[in-house]
Amino acid sequence: MTSQRARDRLAGRLRELGIRDPRVLEVIRATPRHLFVDEALAHRAYENTALPIGFGQTISQPYIVARMTEALLAEATPQMVLEVGTGSGYQAAVLAQLVERVISLERIRPLQRQAREVLSLMRLQNISLRHVDGHHGWPENAPYDAILLTAAPRVIPEALLLQLAMGGQLLAPVGEESGAQTLVRITRTPEAYVRQDLGPVSFVPLLPGEVP
Repeated sequence: MTSQRARDRLAGRLRELGIRDPRVLEVIRATPRHLFVDEALAHRAYENTALPIGFGQTISQPYIVARMTEALLAEATPQMVLEVGTGSGYQAAVLAQLVERVISLERIRPLQRQAREVLSLMRLQNISLRHVDGHHGWPENAPYDAILLTAAPRVIPEALLLQLAMGGQLLAPVGEESGAQTLVRITRTPEAYVRQDLGPVSFVPLLPGEVP
């Protein structure tokens, strides 16, 4: 179940579900998702489902990863992307194969260590990992062409909006912990932050603080 055939089936399923960008489908097909989950769950790695990775976190459903990535690339390919919520590192790995640089923030140190090991194994050199509270972003490298959140705040933190480049876009699940969340795209223009709702989703909440 970790074979190339399983990856091909997953890419085919995502195409059936509406993912159209061939770049995204090819990266999903090429990325070894089984490396990002516990060995005991490796046989389920290419199912279109979220899986637990410890510490109350999950690796996102492949369709959601593909959908968010496709939305991020819809207008133009961003050069510098900030990811809030490294988790397993899977979303960062997908992004890093499509954009110039990814800076990924994770509040839970053990998850960050695990992600670093797998990303190093994949020899992805254009990802920088930081152990910080994602609510504050990473101003040292701002502004960002795109910001992607892999956990849901009730309200998008102002610090993240301020780190978005003019014309850049932020993608985030927004809503209560109950799962009644909406995937939103916010584009920064000279006049305002323009919001577009992309549909219902369910993510773990974006929590404050750092876990050593």
